[in-house]
Amino acid sequence: MIDGKVFGSLFVTLFVIMDPPGTIPIFLALTSGRAHRVQRRMAWQAALVALGVITCFGLFGQQILGYLHVTIPALQISGGILLLLIALDLLTGRIEEPTQTKDVNVALVPLGTPLLAGPGAIVAVILGVQQAHGSAQYVAVWSAIVAMHAVLWLTMRFSLVIIRVIKEGGVVLITRLSGLLLSAIAVQLVASGVFGFIDAHPA
Repeated sequence: MIDGKVFGSLFVTLFVIMDPPGTIPIFLALTSGRAHRVQRRMAWQAALVALGVITCFGLFGQQILGYLHVTIPALQISGGILLLLIALDLLTGRIEEPTQTKDVNVALVPLGTPLLAGPGAIVAVILGVQQAHGSAQYVAVWSAIVAMHAVLWLTMRFSLVIIRVIKEGGVVLITRLSGLLLSAIAVQLVASGVFGFIDAHPA
């Protein structure tokens, strides 16, 4: 048994937050210069890392944050700062240096986390698990999580075909555009965290 309403609600929420179509330009930018075999491996590695992080926080999120005395706004701000640093690399072209594209497994960081398994997705999963009641809803929550990561893997896996079409010049253009969009997302995360702190500690 599975609760279709809970499944649909969480799946749509994660789809909007994790944005599989939006990961295509970032994935192409971060993996440019690598062999297609390596890029395919990085696609499933990134999805698997994101699933592992999301699963960990789904199971132990409240306990982890409580033990570390970390609030949700703090998580949003830290994630926003990390994304902003990545966005600056994309905008300035430093992400294309050989030490970035050849030697570092970007499937783990920053792609797996915090780009895919970021503060927004973590918070959504923590809340989804907390609000689930009964086996049908728990099955729905975890089914939605697994389904979302399958979609992410498929999106990245088949985005490799785009490389053959747009060539290196297109990758550079997409890199700059994705850096701009990612910087806006980062600023929004930081702003949301700041407002969260203000709401939690009114004057």
